Amino acid sequence: MPGAVPDPTGFEASGERSIGAQSIGFAVSGDHARFVTLPPQAVHWAREVKAPPSTVNLPGSASGVFVGREDALDRLRGMLTSSGDAAVTQTGAVHGLGGIGKSTLALHYAVRYRDTYTLVWWINAESPELIDAGLGALATRLCPHWACGATAEERTAWAVAWLQWHPGWLLVFDNVEHPDRLRPYLGSLPGGHHLATSRKATGWHVIGPTLPLDLLGPAASANLLCEIAYGGRTPTSEQREEAEDLAAELGYLPLALEQAGAYLHQTGKEIAAYRRALPRMLSKHSEGTDPERTVARVWNQSLKAIRERDPLAVMLLNAAAWLAPDNIPRTLLTPLAPDADEADDAVDEALGVLHAYNMITLSSHGPAFSVHRLLQVVLRTPVPGTDHLATGRTAAEQVLLVSFPPSGDPLTAATRQWEELMPHITALATNLPPASATDTTIDLFDRAADQARQAGQKARAVPLLEATLAQRVQVLGDTHPNTLINRNNLAYAYRDAGDLARAVPLLEATLAQNARVLGDAHPNTLINRINLASAYQDAGDLARAVPLFEATRAQCEQVLGDAHPNTLISRINLASAYQAAGDLERAVPLFEATRAQCEQVLGDAHPNTLISRNNLASAYQAAGDLERAVPLFEATLAQRVRVLGDTHPDTLSSRSNLAGAYGDAGDLERAVPLFEATLAQYEQVLGDTHPNTLISRSNLAGAYRDAGDLERAVPLFEAILAQRVRVLGDTHPDTLSSRSSLAYAYRDAGDLERAVPLFEAILPQYEQVLGRTHPYTLISHFNLVRLKAAEEEVAASLDASKGS
Repeated sequence: MPGAVPDPTGFEASGERSIGAQSIGFAVSGDHARFVTLPPQAVHWAREVKAPPSTVNLPGSASGVFVGREDALDRLRGMLTSSGDAAVTQTGAVHGLGGIGKSTLALHYAVRYRDTYTLVWWINAESPELIDAGLGALATRLCPHWACGATAEERTAWAVAWLQWHPGWLLVFDNVEHPDRLRPYLGSLPGGHHLATSRKATGWHVIGPTLPLDLLGPAASANLLCEIAYGGRTPTSEQREEAEDLAAELGYLPLALEQAGAYLHQTGKEIAAYRRALPRMLSKHSEGTDPERTVARVWNQSLKAIRERDPLAVMLLNAAAWLAPDNIPRTLLTPLAPDADEADDAVDEALGVLHAYNMITLSSHGPAFSVHRLLQVVLRTPVPGTDHLATGRTAAEQVLLVSFPPSGDPLTAATRQWEELMPHITALATNLPPASATDTTIDLFDRAADQARQAGQKARAVPLLEATLAQRVQVLGDTHPNTLINRNNLAYAYRDAGDLARAVPLLEATLAQNARVLGDAHPNTLINRINLASAYQDAGDLARAVPLFEATRAQCEQVLGDAHPNTLISRINLASAYQAAGDLERAVPLFEATRAQCEQVLGDAHPNTLISRNNLASAYQAAGDLERAVPLFEATLAQRVRVLGDTHPDTLSSRSNLAGAYGDAGDLERAVPLFEATLAQYEQVLGDTHPNTLISRSNLAGAYRDAGDLERAVPLFEAILAQRVRVLGDTHPDTLSSRSSLAYAYRDAGDLERAVPLFEAILPQYEQVLGRTHPYTLISHFNLVRLKAAEEEVAASLDASKGS
């Protein structure tokens, strides 16, 4: 029998030597568990056949869009070539969540470095049978005239023999389900590189080093989405911003980004419309994409494998889909274990299975875990013929109800339990379909919202109050007193979050309903009116705020009495409005009288007493009476720390006010550090763009300016102005204050070219918003006159120097 491989294959043999007739046995696996005997001629061809240059069987092209993975490619190359020689056996595994791009990374690695290997062979490694089939396909490629008549085992054995005799190859084992099943093949195949991809994060420690693949970064995600969706066209700034928002909502998952981009490109659908229909979009595929490679299908494959190993793991994951994606305490899910005596172990083992499949990320900072937010969307999407949706939601409600302390056992904002539970309760409220909460869940939302109010964090209660309101409208009706109370509380929470665009119309509508249903002088109507006047003041509309406060105070005194707590609140708010309008002659006496009443009626440490004391100190400061303002601020801050806690918003307000008083007193050594510390706390507690955070940031910039540190003051003032324009609007009093402060900073820096036009723009805005006689308007006019005079002096001086 001739030893040469026939010409039609294009492959070459290295000579025609005769070989003996004796059969030779080959171990298919390194553990010698399977031993296959090959015919002598087949053995000869396994030794002598050479692979043509660039022999590959890659599953697709690597010419498509590929962004954000260059660093991962470099790390993968380093992992496989750490010994410096491609012929030395090296094994590496890329693992991560389904759809994160493991196979894509392996494909690009194989294409980029294929010239450094004698052969690159891609193997579907979901099962031992598929691995054998992949190796057998190598035999068919290299020696088709023999392999076509051989058995499957013989083809696999031939491929193993060929790889043993011809080092320098790369084998890619894609989608390994059980890492331990690779070991026999790795043991019998030295002399090349083994690259595995897997959803499994565990089991690799006895095989080789691993490369955990992370999500794409925000910029790379937006780049990938835009490149596919717009076909290489440069998106507009608005399209880019929409792409960034969608990328964030897709959790920066490459498969989801590619799926969305392809669908948008094919259909021309707007990104905003895609976002609104996101749960339905996750199962859509487009031309040129594999219908089996949608986000929903990929993850459902993982869920099927997990369910076979541990049904409790799927139960925990379905429950976690309704919670916040991050920092889910393990103990929160313990009640879901079927056996209470072994609940901790059962939950730990179930979470271990989820971690092994990269479906969750275990926290390195404590017994908690995180779930990809897009996986949560998939798990919350109805699937015909299944009950996972109801099961997961019911489980989430159950664990939160069990974990929340009973009535009469209040939490404080500082407790770890409160911080752990609140994000998950609000997430449940956000994720529930409208008006679908049970009575017990509504009770949970009410209690959590009340806790948020006590903690001074009403903004955190917005999703809770929205869910409760939807349920009450459906069950009780639109004008039921409890519905109106809920609507007023929601509007108040919007106001506390700085969302005046929703707060004011809702308060106006609720006030009209309260007056019609309960009467104009009902206590609930009066509370509603106080809140609406406060919202007008926050919006800078003092022309409506002051008269409404005055009328409401008179009604409270008449209906509730002179010393009723709500009457005192109406007085405090009216005095604050007077101060905001620059009318200190009416503000200070009213604050002093109300403070005395609060101390007498409510007690020295009542939160409303502390508010009246803080506001009085602020009025003293505005009047230039620092001798009374500073000690009162210091005493109020000490009381608030003791009564409310160190990070309560009212405590932060006191701290900020005290720092401002120190600054006005010229004590910048105490003012600046206190402003800096307070700003950091505001950012942490209320968020980066909350109105009070912006006030704190503005105060810090002012302290920098007063200290002569214009290099830090000017950029901070510029950033604050941009934020206030975006958050509050162009003519809000706080925005005008920022514009004025920036103009002052330009002036102090000697930059009259920017200072004068800014003062010129501010003056008509002050006149329109605050009136011609408001102190800020008068000061702005005075500064503009002075600056123009200074500008003229500079110009005259320049002319004189030119003439000389």
